[in-house]
Amino acid sequence: MADHAVTLDNVVAHYGRTQVLHGLNLSVGEGELVSLLGASGCGKTTTLRLLAGFIQPTSGAITVAGRDVTGLPPHKRDAGIVFQNYALFPHLTVADNVGFGLKQRKVPVAEREARVKAMLARVGLADYADRLPAALSGGQRQRVALARALAIDPPLLMFDEPLSNLDAKLRIDMRVEIRELQRANRRTAIYVTHDQEEAFSISDRVAIMHAGRIVQLDTPEVLYTRPVNAFVARFVGFDNLLPMTVIARNGDAVTVETVGGTRLALSQGMTGPLPDRFLVGARPEGLEIVSMGPETIPGKTHTRSYLGRAYQYKVDTAMGVLTANAPLAHDHGQDSAVGLRLNFEHCCILPYEEN
Repeated sequence: MADHAVTLDNVVAHYGRTQVLHGLNLSVGEGELVSLLGASGCGKTTTLRLLAGFIQPTSGAITVAGRDVTGLPPHKRDAGIVFQNYALFPHLTVADNVGFGLKQRKVPVAEREARVKAMLARVGLADYADRLPAALSGGQRQRVALARALAIDPPLLMFDEPLSNLDAKLRIDMRVEIRELQRANRRTAIYVTHDQEEAFSISDRVAIMHAGRIVQLDTPEVLYTRPVNAFVARFVGFDNLLPMTVIARNGDAVTVETVGGTRLALSQGMTGPLPDRFLVGARPEGLEIVSMGPETIPGKTHTRSYLGRAYQYKVDTAMGVLTANAPLAHDHGQDSAVGLRLNFEHCCILPYEEN
């Protein structure tokens, strides 16, 4: 337990009769930032609400900094929370907003003022102490919310979609600031988002959630290159899932057949041991558009999109519609007969699943 700042042990949660978490297990290390990533309804915000004490689990245990907090109300959990809508008090100044949690904890006035001043300096708002939230930009209000969460010196920081109300450039700037402040304060943090790029850029590890469960918890690098199943693969950008059947083995060489009858020669040295049936997950750049020929998947282009650095094509094949990128110098046009060749630098091997 000493190695883990936060532990959720077999946590089950319901909203009424609807079960939203199914025996969730999660351990977060001291000073680690872990993101909960997934689509709406996957259970990530429910997990955060359980940690904050806003709702109680049906069963299971929640431990923070070595203390069982499962049955404690929010004000006894000593956690700092940054909300999506900032949740600032509109009638209080910036300084009073930042010092609110310290006042509630009856921190002496002199110490409270010193900590507020230090936190405002840390988030770059030293000159804004006397302003009301309405006089601030979105990014400034988010920094006030972050300073308020940090001011109480909590063992756990939590972020609930904190950047979703900001424009694209400010989101990038703010996620860098959040990461730097979290590291500088050496605080354990749990960050909820539906944005993959945001989660990958800010996190030590990412938990991809689906239907109330963690499907895969790993570093961004491992998730991006080695998803454990088709769901995670699609989530991280392997748009194409190609069923393969092994029809011959000869030492390290394997011959496989795709739906539609295309035969491909693969090396197990390149891919690792292959089962008799499996899926190849291919990013759009993992399917090279070439002339039809041996060991290519035949298809016909039907939609082309301009991506700036490449064209992206939707290609009709016997396996359905596949997505492939091609250099701008190679314009295949619409309704062109093409071949698709696997580039394993941008592919992964996955367990076989029926569509």
